[in-house]
Amino acid sequence: MPKTKKGKKKIKTNSQKAKLLHYYYSRTGFYMFIWESLKKAFLPVVAVVIGVVLFNNYVYNINDGLQTVTETFSRVGVLIVFFISETILGLIPPEIFIAWSKKTDNPILNLAILATLSYTGGLLSYSIGKMVLKIKSVKEYLEVKMAKNLKNTSKWGGFLIVVGALLPIPFSITCMAAGMIKYPFKNVVLFGLFRFARFAIYAWAIFSVVD
Repeated sequence: MPKTKKGKKKIKTNSQKAKLLHYYYSRTGFYMFIWESLKKAFLPVVAVVIGVVLFNNYVYNINDGLQTVTETFSRVGVLIVFFISETILGLIPPEIFIAWSKKTDNPILNLAILATLSYTGGLLSYSIGKMVLKIKSVKEYLEVKMAKNLKNTSKWGGFLIVVGALLPIPFSITCMAAGMIKYPFKNVVLFGLFRFARFAIYAWAIFSVVD
């Protein structure tokens, strides 16, 4: 009987924790943030898909362009450019490189390498975020430019890392913000693994368009 009561108490405690967590996220605006992020992400993705189809049909054949890139630039060179981009604020959309991987001799292997480089670049961005705090001028500049991102990361932690890993938001910026507020690195390592899911999903969509 005591064991049963203990089990009930534990269930009740977990239920209470879940309710408190739900209340906290509702009060701080987390759910609204996720909803707004999804809405903002939906239209750009649709616009990009439509733009790619129109560009491919009426302006220039993308498959021919990707084939030229594959034949002109070395595999190592493309991967280095991608890694630098994914480490420094996500300057180039990763979708371009995913499409490139489809034109290579081993698309699945290269896609896996891209996902790994993107994930690793995010972890390096976390370290950069911690280091820049030592430079006063840079710290002040980034705290102004990334104030909202820093505030959200501080409040929602791992959930925001997941959002940055999955949605069309520069993953490196989210990780850098996490580093700036000294969010636990082990959590970034864990939640950042969702980055691999993003590459798999986008590859499934892009590979169906690229021959």
